[in-house]
Amino acid sequence: MTSTPQPLDFRSDTVTRPDETMRRAMAAAEVGDNVLDADPTIAELERRAARVLGMPAALWTPTGTMANLIALTAHLRRGDRFLAMRGAHVLHNELGSAAWLAGGMPEPLEHDAGPGRPTAEALERAIGTVGPYFTLRTSLLCLENTHNSAGGAVTPPDEHARLLAVARQAGLKVHLDGARIWHAAVALGVPPAALTVGVDTVSACFSKGLGAPVGSVVAGTPEFVELARRTRQMLGGGVRQGGVLAAAGLVALDRVDELAESHENARRLAAGLAEHGWSVPAPETNIVLAEVPDVPAATKSLASLGILAYPLPERVRFVLHRDLSAADVEETLYRIKTSRAKPGS
Repeated sequence: MTSTPQPLDFRSDTVTRPDETMRRAMAAAEVGDNVLDADPTIAELERRAARVLGMPAALWTPTGTMANLIALTAHLRRGDRFLAMRGAHVLHNELGSAAWLAGGMPEPLEHDAGPGRPTAEALERAIGTVGPYFTLRTSLLCLENTHNSAGGAVTPPDEHARLLAVARQAGLKVHLDGARIWHAAVALGVPPAALTVGVDTVSACFSKGLGAPVGSVVAGTPEFVELARRTRQMLGGGVRQGGVLAAAGLVALDRVDELAESHENARRLAAGLAEHGWSVPAPETNIVLAEVPDVPAATKSLASLGILAYPLPERVRFVLHRDLSAADVEETLYRIKTSRAKPGS
């Protein structure tokens, strides 16, 4: 009987599991009722995350989707239009909550400056001019750094600044979906706060490759956080003794620099796949996108080798994370080579 190979899970960097160090921190966390009073460990994480992100204040949320929705709810009114990059998480992976709950009409921006990056000129054209009273009013720009569906693409500070200048000139608020802002900062060799300059709000996630099982923050002014706390409660995010979860976020923040290893493993995987005939652009961070003619066939073939990848339109996504080592990458390439698996076969 043929043994089943040990599975190698590249579907997402959310599949990581807390290690013993993180579990010990969670077990030892000081806790309190975060709805009635305040949980001390959540409060510590909020203070530290705000400092790291260069924002005045922050609020812990169970998920990144909730963090984004809280921000969009604060910035949008019914009848407003907001702009986000094509393929953005807030457009395609949050079940339409930006329109359904926050009341905004989304419109995508094209990636004319490169994957996941619009030019300032494209943004200016998209904003347009104010029309008659019965037309939508553009009130918000939502950025994403890194851009997940564009392959973990990074927006550098100079491009960020140009987009912010156009948005401010037009009177727009700016929210940054920074679920993987840690990856962008490591790739660019800058502190995360260098990538949030000028934004009104930013979200950031602790479960994207950092090992935490759950948790994000949304950050902005103290006034925004006060409003955000009410919205979080309305959405069912009033977690009680959440310090056991926030402790994992504190450990995760200590591990941001370790993301460089995932980036290096992503480059090695991309180069190896290219050697075996796959069409793979060089990754900027920890996400590898392989173009294939038949996505279902490719993912099925990979799964038969114990390699789990995520299907996207016309592409297969491999995401590197702390639970996949350099040896795992070599094992993946070995399985593909020895099976003679071809893209889409």
